[in-house]
Amino acid sequence: MVNFLKVAPSTDPAPNLDDLLLYAKRLNSVADMLHCDVMSANFVGHDTINADVVKQIYARTLLPLDVHLMVNEPLKEVQKYIDAGAQIVTVHYEAFKNKKDLEKCLKKINKAGAMAGIALNPSTEVVDAMPYFAYADLVLLMSVVPGKSGQRFKESTYVKVKKLKQIKDDYGARFKIEVDGGIVPEISKKLKTLGVDIIVSGNYVYASEDRARAINELK
Repeated sequence: MVNFLKVAPSTDPAPNLDDLLLYAKRLNSVADMLHCDVMSANFVGHDTINADVVKQIYARTLLPLDVHLMVNEPLKEVQKYIDAGAQIVTVHYEAFKNKKDLEKCLKKINKAGAMAGIALNPSTEVVDAMPYFAYADLVLLMSVVPGKSGQRFKESTYVKVKKLKQIKDDYGARFKIEVDGGIVPEISKKLKTLGVDIIVSGNYVYASEDRARAINELK
């Protein structure tokens, strides 16, 4: 079966709101979706965009919004991002002290009409989050430490992708596999052969003089 890799450029490299909104608009005809990186200081050490900004992005793009919440207590946050226009809301496994709240959160996202995702930090083993994959439409593997754009891809991610794909196949699971962080064309091509469905690209697309070409190179 041919795996059609989707590319989701990230909002993270944009230096200010005006640039971000223009970037979102210009990606309309070239990207598959837009990855909105929402970070809070209590989770990654600094704040980025919020639901109001996501709503402004939604008003300027036809692309599906893939909102990645790097926040503590995401259960309290998800509804406002769905209301802002998110089609996918991904929350971090590590953000839940009580893992029953993770299940509750994923179900809440689905009930509100969006796709639900689980993100795993590089230090989190795939098997740890396995009990919650049944409630997920997407599993996001971080190939860098969340919080800073421009990091190098962690080679250990390949092993995690293989484990996740094996679990997906063994159980006939429905979730998509997404990878985020430090991805360049030679890496994306390998990820594609391993069964990844979506890659997130920050600086590689944003810094390119020809963003359409950069996205095609990642595919």
